[in-house]
Amino acid sequence: MPEIFRSLPKVPYEGPQSKNPLAFKYYDEDRKILGKSMREHLPFAMAWWHNLCATGTDMFGPGTANKSFGAPVGTMAHAKAKVDAGFEFMQKLGIGYFCFHDVDLVPEADTLAETNARLDEITDYIKVKMADTGIRCLWGTANMFSNPRFMNGAGSTNSVDVYCHAAAQIKKALDCTVKLGGRGYVFWGGREGYETLLNTDVKFEQENIAALMRMAVTYGRSIGFTGDFFIEPKPKEPMKHQYDFDAATAIGFLRQYGLDKDFKMNIEANHATLAGHTFQHDLRIAAINGMLGSVDANQGDYLLGWDTDEFPFNVYETTFCMLEVLKAGGLPNGGFNFDAKNRRPSYTYEDMFLAFILGMDAFALGLIKAAQLIEDGRLDAFIKERYASFAGPLGQKIRAGEATLAELAALAVQKGAPALPGSGKQEYLESVVNAVLFGG
Repeated sequence: MPEIFRSLPKVPYEGPQSKNPLAFKYYDEDRKILGKSMREHLPFAMAWWHNLCATGTDMFGPGTANKSFGAPVGTMAHAKAKVDAGFEFMQKLGIGYFCFHDVDLVPEADTLAETNARLDEITDYIKVKMADTGIRCLWGTANMFSNPRFMNGAGSTNSVDVYCHAAAQIKKALDCTVKLGGRGYVFWGGREGYETLLNTDVKFEQENIAALMRMAVTYGRSIGFTGDFFIEPKPKEPMKHQYDFDAATAIGFLRQYGLDKDFKMNIEANHATLAGHTFQHDLRIAAINGMLGSVDANQGDYLLGWDTDEFPFNVYETTFCMLEVLKAGGLPNGGFNFDAKNRRPSYTYEDMFLAFILGMDAFALGLIKAAQLIEDGRLDAFIKERYASFAGPLGQKIRAGEATLAELAALAVQKGAPALPGSGKQEYLESVVNAVLFGG
């Protein structure tokens, strides 16, 4: 088959001093960091929907990028051309994984039976490419937000017929994920929420969402899926309020409905900031609850109140992300999926490469600096010292759950008014971060 990105070479690592735009400056896949290679720390994935499907269309105008890859759009020939383009792209960038929605892979047909037949055909084609290249599937999912039938959500819909259709899509997407050896399966509740409480039974909808997820787990395990199911939190857009608002909300939902043994979080940077949090916050909340599963690697524009899905370049953000991931012990069934798209004026094939180089380098540099912060030790030492008063007998008794309220009240009376706690030294700690990031 003809080479699609003929003018673009396999991207090499050339180091920080390189001025070659088509070379990595920091992502050296074989470099060892804390005993593991960068490739092991950073299982990067290509998002099929943005990289191979998105043309830059927005609410104000049509697309600017040509993603036909030499075939008529909306046909199975085009679906196969996207496979060819995607695997060539991933090989040239050294990306080991991809992620997909069902309707990213094939155009949706008039009937489920025909759509499923198309998915069978394209996944056969993808499997051949996977065998030839060693590239793997990170996770799959079903698009249950684009089609007008999902205007009120999939699990949260008020229509039992739409609910059944959603179940059918999930079943087939799970079949495809297992067929392609995916390590995870994602639920993003894009329209699982409400526009107004005046027409919404929140309890009814959440119970139905939980039931759909429970059915998915039962079916997935029955066909041999051993990976993690993921929830991807997002507070709003397209709905005014979405039920998986942030990591804490999603974790509470999973525990309420007994789904917490099978599900973890797929944390997206831009979604965390839309919820009024930092990326680091949602990562930390997921990690301390044992539910940090995977990462959607992007960033938002702080001046815009919507999901811009920009390629990450903020090294503070990638450093703090990698600090959380390293301390959590990595992402056993997850990875770093570039759920990111080129800006509308960046419409060439070269721009696609430059964007991934930017994102991969940003996370590689974040990994380097996060490891240096851990090895430096000052942040961890300060936190340990900050809570040192709980290291004594009284603190240990409280931590063990053996103290009583009356006992502590009596001690407080005996001790008198406490001194102020020790300084938080936030400015000092921020200077430590700057010293590690920019100190050479």
